Amino acid sequence: MQAETIWMDGEQVRWSEARVHVLSHALHYGTAVLEGTRAYGTPDGPAVFRLDEHLGRLYRSAKIIGLAIPYSPAQLRAATLETVAANGLTSCYIRHLVHRGYGELGIAARACPTVVTVAAWEWGALLGEEGLRLMTSSWRRNDPAVVPTAAKATGPYLNSVIAKAEALDAGYDEAVLLNAAGYVSECTGANVFVVSDGTLSTPPSSAGALEGITQDTVEQLAAGLGVPVRRRDLLRTDLYTADEMFVCGTAAGIVPVQSVDNRELGAAGPVTAKLTAAYEAAVHGRDERYRHWLTPVPAGTRATR
Repeated sequence: MQAETIWMDGEQVRWSEARVHVLSHALHYGTAVLEGTRAYGTPDGPAVFRLDEHLGRLYRSAKIIGLAIPYSPAQLRAATLETVAANGLTSCYIRHLVHRGYGELGIAARACPTVVTVAAWEWGALLGEEGLRLMTSSWRRNDPAVVPTAAKATGPYLNSVIAKAEALDAGYDEAVLLNAAGYVSECTGANVFVVSDGTLSTPPSSAGALEGITQDTVEQLAAGLGVPVRRRDLLRTDLYTADEMFVCGTAAGIVPVQSVDNRELGAAGPVTAKLTAAYEAAVHGRDERYRHWLTPVPAGTRATR
């Protein structure tokens, strides 16, 4: 998990020198937003998948928590492509981070500068490719009336961290979080889909689920395959009785679910298999219908400060 450089406030900085102060506001209070994006190898070279959509969500997240980004979307777009090219990467994960830096402490501190970084490195699928064993977490998903779940902010991710640790300690691969009303929200870093009677369903954002870009990608791919898809509230028992289930996210891709709370679902079903194949074709530029989702990375030289 290391490359040569990280884009930091306008310049490429050596990986080991991309540092922040221990008294940075975000470190103490979680005042930061992030994005996870990926670049894939295509017949025309590396390309970033749905870059503009990811940057759009980054700016929306920042606006929600009151954090001004001192760069335009066009500048961060260029910085992203520059970082992938500067590190000579063909296929990689990209992390955008905007955080309130070192200036003063205190909850309402406003004198802190906003720091923006773009890092990229080789990173395999977050959850692997085999069927996942999920457990329903004892921790509930953050309530939108408590913290804005529509923002991909760092502070609320503590909810996912402790739920994930609980699942791993219990011998499972991942956790499913329910909201305060008992409806399925999402996993710790991925959206949930179930297939029942040929229809694909996923929880809505009102259930506390992040508006996933991979979630939207799956919905559009499903429409192209003629698979009915809808967003609706799901109960825990809807997971147990599903014909198929999978989770999806930029870091994870599409991963089938083998069991939930020890209720066996079996191997990946036909709908999951079709969507996985369609997703792989789209991200690698093999399906012309979705080439507009790809932003080519121009050839560049390695650059360090």
